[in-house]
This record gives sequence, C-alpha cells and structure tokens, in this order.
Amino acid sequence: MGVFTKEAEVSTPLPPAKAFKAFAVDIENLMPKVAPQTVKSIEVLEGNGGPGTIRKITFAEGHGLSHAKHKVDVLDKDNLVYAYTVMESDFFNKKIEKISYDIKFVAAADGGSTVKVAATFYTAGDTEVTPDLMAQIKEASEKRALVMKAIESYVLANPDA
Repeated sequence: MGVFTKEAEVSTPLPPAKAFKAFAVDIENLMPKVAPQTVKSIEVLEGNGGPGTIRKITFAEGHGLSHAKHKVDVLDKDNLVYAYTVMESDFFNKKIEKISYDIKFVAAADGGSTVKVAATFYTAGDTEVTPDLMAQIKEASEKRALVMKAIESYVLANPDA
C-alpha cells in the first residue's frame, strides 16, 4: 500500500463557524439541496452526525459515480476541525483503499475563512501512483470543489440556513 497526501487551502467569504456548519455539520442536508445534478441523496447509515457516523452518498444519474460511504472521524465544533474517511466508492476502482480528509476552518483577515484541507490517499495493494490516477483524482477534486462553491453560494444567499 502506498500513501500520499495532497494539501490545499481554499478561501471562502463565510466566517469560520458558518463555513464549518455548512461544510461539516449540515453537509448531508445541503449537498442534495444545492447540487441535485451531482448528489441524489445522503443517508445516515449509522450514528448521529458525530464521530463514528457513517453516511452513504448516492450520486445523481450521469455523474459518473454511483455512491460513496464516508465515516466521520472528528467533528470538533470548538476548534472547527472536521475529519472523515471515504471508505467505499466506485471511484476507487481497486486502486484506492481509502481517502482520509482532515479539514480545518480558520479565520481570514477579511472576515471570511481559509479552509485547510489535507487529503491522504491510501492505494490498494501494490498500486502505483500514475499520471492517470493523478488525473482521476484531480477531476474528482474539481467536481467536489464545484459542489462546495454551490453550498457557499446557497449559504450566502440564505444567511439563516
């Protein structure tokens, strides 16, 4: 098994607590609402939203994927830290065993937030990290970013959400 980590920082005009609520706490309600062309539904299979919760995401027809299962590892409302592991997905295609995300929401000087994301990929067996695999990861990350932008736009337009 190989392991590699990709790190990114994303800016949002949402203040840290509001960004954390939208992207971590309310994600299962907001994703299907704001991106139905991508996410058909999110079902809680186990847990109450906190650590240990397992969610099944069913993607919309034509998205290219059918489903993914996530397990919440950390949901720290005081320090605005969210961590979860994608433990099942047809994206993996026997090349990826799991992906762990560690996300921290920090205040930005402009009143918004910087969202710091570290995604750690665990390859299956002796799978090598090839340019093709990296291109697939990049494409999936770009799709994910579009959904996050849709959530951000929704929260900005609906401040009480």
